[in-house]
Amino acid sequence: MLGLVDEFIKYLSVERNASVNTRLGYGRDLRQFYFFAKDSGYFDSEDFGPGSVTEAIVTAFVYRLHNECGKAAVARKLSAIRSFFRFLVKKGVVKTNPAELVPTPKTEKFLPQVLTVEEAESLIKASGNTGAEDRVLDGLRDLAILEVLYSSGIRVSELTGLCMKDVDLGSGVIKVLGKGGKERRAYLGDYAVSSLRAYIERARSKMAGADSGDSPLFIGKGGKTVSPRTVQRLVKRYVAKSGINKTPTPHSLRHSFATHLLDAGVDLRSIQEMLGHSKLSTTQRYTRVGIESLMAAYDKAHPLARISRTPGDKK
Repeated sequence: MLGLVDEFIKYLSVERNASVNTRLGYGRDLRQFYFFAKDSGYFDSEDFGPGSVTEAIVTAFVYRLHNECGKAAVARKLSAIRSFFRFLVKKGVVKTNPAELVPTPKTEKFLPQVLTVEEAESLIKASGNTGAEDRVLDGLRDLAILEVLYSSGIRVSELTGLCMKDVDLGSGVIKVLGKGGKERRAYLGDYAVSSLRAYIERARSKMAGADSGDSPLFIGKGGKTVSPRTVQRLVKRYVAKSGINKTPTPHSLRHSFATHLLDAGVDLRSIQEMLGHSKLSTTQRYTRVGIESLMAAYDKAHPLARISRTPGDKK
């Protein structure tokens, strides 16, 4: 069965063009399911076949997960099992999908945390270049990273995947490789272009070794590509320095980018294209964020706000 899991992961890469993170996640989830079934005594043989897996076994696995992790994680793991067995049905390895009718737990839909324009500016300004020379270089890089994230709305994985050849400072355009290997163009504002140019000309040349168009844009220790984890740490550091009373992540800058565009009157279809969303429904989450912010401002400012709503009303 584990051999078929490896074959499925290869299929995701070659046929579905799935991202590295997706393939790694599916591999972990499917192996966890395999060892659950083996260690739970459902099979006598260690090398049991997928045809032996029943709906009851999948249900037992899901029930076990409910006691170990959140609903979103349970839903993700169940999705991996469903996809795996759909692949096996298509190949003729099994006749039916034992996970098809197992109910998916309903997950809570959390509104993304969004910074105000002032908070976003405070976070970016907190990466000022002071201190020793190496900190000045890091500061130039960090400022460019924050500016690019907020200006373009790209994902952290897309930012860390940028190469020198992907950047056109003259037109303020960067070429991004998004989810599923889909390529799109993202746009930089004047501040982001200026910060990126300063980083490239003043810092990157001192931080990197041999250079080429395929070299990573953002450099970390040893001249290697900056990792998503490094970006998360630097955002956390500058949040503390800025005094913002929130706990934003790098992804919060993406949410803030979209929300601020929506508040400025940009239509959802345009925002969808800039974010690289395949479905408009994903982009529509930001409409809810905008309404929540609007009603919060109304409740705070309007003199009759406290009596205009009855307890339990949804805002």
